[in-house]
Amino acid sequence: MNLHVDLCSYKAAEFAVTHWHYSKSMPASKTFKVGAWEDDRFIGVVIFSWGTQRFLGRMFGLEMTQCVELTRVALKSDHQAPVSRVLAIAIKFLKKHNPGIECIVSYADCDQNHHGGIYQACNFYYLGLVEQNGGTPRLKIRGKVMHGRTVGSKYGHQALDWIRSHVDPNAEKVFTKGKHKYAYPLSRRVREICEASKQEYPRRAASIGDDAAINQIAEGGSTPTAALH
Repeated sequence: MNLHVDLCSYKAAEFAVTHWHYSKSMPASKTFKVGAWEDDRFIGVVIFSWGTQRFLGRMFGLEMTQCVELTRVALKSDHQAPVSRVLAIAIKFLKKHNPGIECIVSYADCDQNHHGGIYQACNFYYLGLVEQNGGTPRLKIRGKVMHGRTVGSKYGHQALDWIRSHVDPNAEKVFTKGKHKYAYPLSRRVREICEASKQEYPRRAASIGDDAAINQIAEGGSTPTAALH
């Protein structure tokens, strides 16, 4: 099996997320997309995003442009390469093409029974459980729960009253169970902060592959596209 990892187009990334990620949606902010192929067969994407969370890097003393969030890992169920290997290569691409970024932050969603197995396999630092006691509310619209940024991007508004008036009269707020926060430092100063703040890894509910919940529908494929970002 020959694994090839390279930059990919928005179209290829969107296909992977739509078919193989539980969210079924692309991040609303600016993205950096790294695709993966096995024997020239497209198997998915790793997506990093930035631009909407102004304070993502605050605890590390970083500006918004110095910190990025790992927002999607969407791979087919029948891929052979370990998820951690694909992610590790994707991180190298991110660092190479964005030398000003000093930290990657990612979250494992407790609502999806995730504990961050792939981040543990890639030696991310665990920084604890965030958004507890109800957490950040999301909106349930037409039976689908969506993040506020996604709602705003799709409808132009996030206010519940507006959504009820113009989209779904039965829309409601939904509170999350919380998220496990992980960080991967790309500079010495951020690594020192992570070392001082790290906590013991949470126990995984299942295998690393299951915990990542990267696969949703194993169907179709995508012709490799030119490297774009």
